Amino acid sequence: MQIYSAEQLRLWDKYTIEHEPVSSIDLMERAASQCMQWLDENRYLVHSFTVFCGKGNNGGDGLAIARMLSAKKCAVVVYILEFGHKGTEDFQINLARLHKTDVEIRFIQTRDNFREIPANDIVIDALFGCGLNRPLDGLTAELIDAINNSGNEIIAIDLPSGLYVDKSSVGNKVIRASVTLSFQCYKLAFLVAENAALVGSVHILDIGLDKRYPLTIENNLELVGHQLAAHIYRPRKEFAHKGDFGHALLIAGALGKMGAALLAAKACLRSGIGLLTCHIPACGYTAMQTAIPEAMVELDNEEKINSATAVDLSNYDVIGIGPGIGKDPATKKMLREIFGRWISPMVIDADALNIIGEEKALLNDIPPYSILTPHPKEFERIFGPAANDFERLQSAIENATKYQCVIVLKGHFTFVAEPGGKGTFNSTGNAGMAKGGSGDVLTGMITALVGQGYSAADAAVFGVYLHGLAADIAAADQSLEAMLPSDLVESIGRAYRKVSRGS
Repeated sequence: MQIYSAEQLRLWDKYTIEHEPVSSIDLMERAASQCMQWLDENRYLVHSFTVFCGKGNNGGDGLAIARMLSAKKCAVVVYILEFGHKGTEDFQINLARLHKTDVEIRFIQTRDNFREIPANDIVIDALFGCGLNRPLDGLTAELIDAINNSGNEIIAIDLPSGLYVDKSSVGNKVIRASVTLSFQCYKLAFLVAENAALVGSVHILDIGLDKRYPLTIENNLELVGHQLAAHIYRPRKEFAHKGDFGHALLIAGALGKMGAALLAAKACLRSGIGLLTCHIPACGYTAMQTAIPEAMVELDNEEKINSATAVDLSNYDVIGIGPGIGKDPATKKMLREIFGRWISPMVIDADALNIIGEEKALLNDIPPYSILTPHPKEFERIFGPAANDFERLQSAIENATKYQCVIVLKGHFTFVAEPGGKGTFNSTGNAGMAKGGSGDVLTGMITALVGQGYSAADAAVFGVYLHGLAADIAAADQSLEAMLPSDLVESIGRAYRKVSRGS
């Protein structure tokens, strides 16, 4: 699913009106009907409603919804924010239609026109939609505060009023919706953590916008779903052997952190690598050989840390490095030395990223098309702080191009930035992954995919999708609270089956 700017969304409506063809008022009716269907299916029609409308097309949606609610015998009161000018043409048409019903219409011209919202009413927010380009102030801001402070459940139409589609709204007055009913596709605003408390539960409603429009434009942002993941996936051939699926070197672990190495190693094997060698400190030998007999072990000269300066790298197709290695001076030296000797993509995570954050010159030595997998704090240690989530996304895109690497910026909708400016959000995963070790699992999975011959970008995008899908399966078995990263590893096989079977 493509992610569009506010202007592209406006043009998609325009394209549909011109090429379907369909009138704009009928397209608005289609959108309102989809909202009504959702409200009906989710058993909201037993409630009464208070609908707040601006005088743009988002307000027109609200008026159409109010008319349809009234036709279903729901009690409805409509408030229209009034500044003395006429509304858009479609707003005025829907206002005339609403006047033919028994719906009570009230106009808000001053603070004195505010009335207390009945306690059990569902609030429909149709004040402002995707076209908003400035912060709300004055009477409008006061109205936003009054709605937010009412304690009523709020359902926003298209997106919460006051929220920008494709830039940060931090500091703005914005409706805090419980539910957002949006049209046709995800908006960038729904995919960033800073807006989570504003958009609530997001539901995308198909209003039949012309599917030819996406073919007419270039777009660099996408939300990965099953279709794209299945397209990337490369099924095994019947006559394959272990040599066809790569030999990975995983450099991981230190005293007290061998669990990270074990999780990454098992995830790597579960994700399909042909051969796996783990370079670990001597203290981890028994744990690794006992817990994961399928992995080969190469011991570091050090007992408690990873120094790996004398490792022969010639036998490997990919290196994964970082889980649990710590930041000992000898470990830092190891990282510098490996960067100098390895020229193929590698997967860099955890303490390897923290070392780069302390020695930023190492960024220039990262092998081309390597995959960095930072969480936001690790990202900021390396690339500097960001004022908001949108700025951080832009920084990821710019730095992926600057350093010719793939950056996996971990989060609820993990963002993969590729050299050249393409960015991909992930659609799988859940809050049960918020436990130490989940990132180590991802490192192992992406390492396995690179080792099997996936491109760096495809390995990152597919690895993140598969990782989240395995977590969704694990959460269904264990609950969000109880699931462990090791449960996630054990669910990788079922995730693969879901991708391969198309369900």
